[in-house]
Amino acid sequence: MVVDLRKNHYELFGLPVSFRIDGAELDRAYREVQGQVHPDRFAHLSDLEKRVSMQWATRVNEAYRVLRTPLSRACYLLELQGVDPALESNTAMSPEFLMEQMEWREAVADARDSGEVAELEVLQRRIRGEAKALDSGLEDALDRRHALEDGRDLVRRMMFLTKLQHEIDNALEALES
Repeated sequence: MVVDLRKNHYELFGLPVSFRIDGAELDRAYREVQGQVHPDRFAHLSDLEKRVSMQWATRVNEAYRVLRTPLSRACYLLELQGVDPALESNTAMSPEFLMEQMEWREAVADARDSGEVAELEVLQRRIRGEAKALDSGLEDALDRRHALEDGRDLVRRMMFLTKLQHEIDNALEALES
């Protein structure tokens, strides 16, 4: 088999190590590499070779999953640079951002409790806009300036927004059912 499991996720797919990633190129590279290691290609071989093929396929799937999601990709980039994002243990944020988070969470709770689907959709669009801005900030911090601490702070912000987006999605789903 051709795949070298010691490669990082970017090397595995032949992509430059950066936050900004061409989704179509990632998809193409994934299909190509997955085609090389897919267990069906090795069905006629020994059990050991089948297991190794399965491990490689799993590794390729995990690498693809990490790189296609901005939050996990940013965390992975930081880890490649030796920076622990410390998402669970270090949640220090600016007071302004924390106040904004509280306001958003209250707005989501109020809209959910009063059954205001339209208001939840407005909040959903706002959060998506904020996430898009954070994507741009992460690209600037990680790709252009190589400002790893700034990148780590932005990753924490993205984590908060991702959780809030899930809350909104869950509230919309509950109201629509």
